[in-house]
Amino acid sequence: METIPHSPQETGQAAASEPDASMSAMPQTPAPAQRAGGMGLWLRDLVVSVAASVLIITFLYQPVRVEGTSMLPHLEDHDRLFINKFVYRISAIERGDVVVFHYPRDPEKSYIKRVIALPGDRLRIDRGRVWLNGKAQREGYVPEEYRDSHSMAEIVVPEGSFFMMGDHRSISSDSREFGPVERSLIYGKAVFIYWPARDAGVVR
Repeated sequence: METIPHSPQETGQAAASEPDASMSAMPQTPAPAQRAGGMGLWLRDLVVSVAASVLIITFLYQPVRVEGTSMLPHLEDHDRLFINKFVYRISAIERGDVVVFHYPRDPEKSYIKRVIALPGDRLRIDRGRVWLNGKAQREGYVPEEYRDSHSMAEIVVPEGSFFMMGDHRSISSDSREFGPVERSLIYGKAVFIYWPARDAGVVR
């Protein structure tokens, strides 16, 4: 959290005329009231900054830690990132979003995966290649070495649900195993990696 430094006002600058020589020779010390006023302003700004940070983290962003390697190469085990908890209140979930949701089989656990298909989409997987609504998908976020050769019969994603997959297809436990995820279980969009510093950046 950054705080904006405040420059204390210099004493004597508001006078319309210069003090005489005898006065200038005397040491100038700030009055107790001025010191108290400066401390009060500093405390006020600190309280406002802390309150703003708490509000932002509580209502907009939440720090989370990645556990596992199913989102390699973009998210690594123990990466720390911020998720936006508010964005889906004002905008729709889109294909390609990386989201955090409660695991359908155990809501105490959270998973992070990529949205592959939306409600009403027809989806099938043919030897690792994803087909949506009759069109083969180009998934540039899945490197060749992370692909697999599994197939899945065509399904229609139910209304109010989303089909999720990890980018590391050969090891990911995702909607291919536990089915589409209901909208009510999705609680955030991954937006920014903040640690480790070498990986810092926007989640893509």
